[in-house]
Amino acid sequence: MLIATADNGSPAEDAPSLPLTGPAAPAVRPATGTTSPDTAQRWWRDAVIYQVYVRSFLDSTGDGIGDLAGVRTGLPYLKKLGVDGIWLSPFYPSPQHDHGYDVADYRDVDPVYGDLAEFDLLVADAHRLGLRVLLDIVPNHCSSDHPWFRAALQDGPGSEARALFHFADGRGADGELPPNNWRAMFGGPAWSRVTEPDGTAGQWYLHMFTPEQPDLNWRNPAVPADFDKVLRFWLDRGVDGFRIDVAAGLFKHPELPDSPDPAADERTRDSVNPLAWNQPEVHQVWRDWRSLCEEYTARDGRDRLLVGEVSVRTPSEQAAYVRPDELHQAFFFHLLTARWDVDTFRTVISEALTDIAGTGSTVTWVLNNHDQVRTVTRYATEPSSGPSGLGAARARAAALLMLALPGAAYIYQGEELGLPEVVDLPDEVLTDPIFHRTGSRQHIRDGCRVPLPWSGHASPFGFTAGTDAARPWLPQPEWFADHATDRALADTRSFWHLYREGLQLRRSLPQLGEGTLRWLPSPPQVLAFERGDGLVCAVNFGTEPVPAPAPGVPLLASGDCPPGTLPGSTAAWWMHAPGSASAPAPR
Repeated sequence: MLIATADNGSPAEDAPSLPLTGPAAPAVRPATGTTSPDTAQRWWRDAVIYQVYVRSFLDSTGDGIGDLAGVRTGLPYLKKLGVDGIWLSPFYPSPQHDHGYDVADYRDVDPVYGDLAEFDLLVADAHRLGLRVLLDIVPNHCSSDHPWFRAALQDGPGSEARALFHFADGRGADGELPPNNWRAMFGGPAWSRVTEPDGTAGQWYLHMFTPEQPDLNWRNPAVPADFDKVLRFWLDRGVDGFRIDVAAGLFKHPELPDSPDPAADERTRDSVNPLAWNQPEVHQVWRDWRSLCEEYTARDGRDRLLVGEVSVRTPSEQAAYVRPDELHQAFFFHLLTARWDVDTFRTVISEALTDIAGTGSTVTWVLNNHDQVRTVTRYATEPSSGPSGLGAARARAAALLMLALPGAAYIYQGEELGLPEVVDLPDEVLTDPIFHRTGSRQHIRDGCRVPLPWSGHASPFGFTAGTDAARPWLPQPEWFADHATDRALADTRSFWHLYREGLQLRRSLPQLGEGTLRWLPSPPQVLAFERGDGLVCAVNFGTEPVPAPAPGVPLLASGDCPPGTLPGSTAAWWMHAPGSASAPAPR
C-alpha cells in the first residue's frame, strides 16, 4: 500500500491537497431527476458511516457482551479512522432470540447494554466529535414478549389486540393446517398456532422470520401511529436518523393467498415471496416518515436521515424507495452480492448510477454487514484465507473501489481490520436462529459477529474489561491476534491505514456524492474509471500485472504498485487534471 507521508516519512495526519479544476465529460450519469444546490450539500449524500454491532464492539462491564459505554469509549478510535458517523445495531429491551431484532420495547435500552442516560451521553459525545448517530429501527415485526403480542394471546380471536398482527384461522377440518403455504426466511413454516386462553388449539399468527418475531399488521392504523411516537422519542433525544430493517416489508397481500414458490424465502434467506414483500402500500409509510424527518430538519437545519434495508430484485425496483419524498437512501446490496468478476462489478455499478442516482438520491455502497460473510473470506478461493492471502488482497482492492465511487458508503466493524469470517465456530456456541431452526450451517451469521480484537495476544483481546471478566459471548480464535487494533495502528501497511488514507483522500475531493464517472479503456480483467473531479480508480480483477491506466505514482494503492504497472488483485487511485488525456488504450 502507498501512503501519503509527511516530510519525515511518517503517515501524514492531514489529507494531501489535490489539484481540482473541473469535471470531465462522464459516460455514466443519473438518467432522471434533479438535485437542488441545498440538497447537494447534505451530509448524508457522501457520508461514510461505520456500522457498530453493539454486542461485539467493546464491553465495558466485563460480562462478555458489548454495550453502549463501550461504544462511547471507542468513539475517538472511529473519529481517528475518519468516518462521518455510526449506525448502532438494536439495543432495545429484547429476549435476544435474534440479538435485538426481536424488540420488546422500542423506547428503552436493554439493561445488558446500559440505560437511557448512557445513551444520551453517547449521543452527546458523538456529536462533540462531529459524528452522526443512526439507530436501527425494526418496524416489520416485534418480539413475542412485546406487550401488544402478549395481550393478543390473552384477549383471543377477534380482539383489537390481535388486529395489530396477522392472526388467522387455520385450514383443514379442525383448523390444523396453516392459513397459507408461506415459509419463513429463517426456516420452517411462516405460521405458528397458539393455544387460546381456554386451553384449546386456536388461531395461527404470521412470522416471516421466527415464531418469536410476529409480523405487525401495518394496515391497522394503530401500528403506524405508534411508530410515529417511537421515531419522535429518539429524534427528541438527538439522533440523526434511522437505518430501517426490512424496509421492503411491513405490508402483506391483503388476502394472504398461497405462494407459487412458498419456499423461496427459506431457500434464498432473502425476501423473495412477492406476496409478503415489496407491496405498494409500503411507500406511503416512507413518505410519512420522510415528512416527519423534514419536520425536525426544519426546526434546526440539521438533516435527519432514513436509510433502508431494501432487498429487492433489481436496482430499478430499489430506486422506487429513494424517490425525493421517500427514503433518503437505501443500501445497494447488488455490489455486496457481486462475485469477484470485472464484468459483474461494471454492470452493477452502471445500473446503480443510472437507476438509483437517477432519482436525485445518491447510491449507498456496502461490501460487508452483520448478515453477510466478510469480504476477506467471500473473495477467497478457499473457505478461509490468511491476512496475506488472495481474499485479503481482493478485499483491500474492493474497499478502495467502494470509497472511490460517487455516493455514500457503509463500513461494517472489523472490515477496517481485514477480519476474515470465523468459519469454524463449534455448533454448541452458535446463536443464530437460522442454525437452530434448520440445523444447517449454511447462511449462519455468527462468523461475522465475533467480538472485535483490540489488543494483546490472547482472547478476549481487550474486548472485555477486568481480570474476572466473562468470556466473550462468541469465542475469538487465536489468529485474531494478527488483526488486533493495536497492531493495525502500528503497521502502516495494514487494512486500517488503507481505510484511513482512503477516507482522508476521499474527503479532500469535492464531488463525492454528486460526481459522475466514465469508464476508461482498459485490459479485459481491469475495471477503470475517471470521476468528474479527475480521480482515476482502477482495479485489476486478474492475477497477472497489466499496464497502469494512468501515469505516475498512484495517490493510494491497495498493494505494492510500481509506476506504470497495476498488479493482480490490486486497486489504485491517480489524479488527472480533469479534461486531460484519458488513459492509454489496452496493450
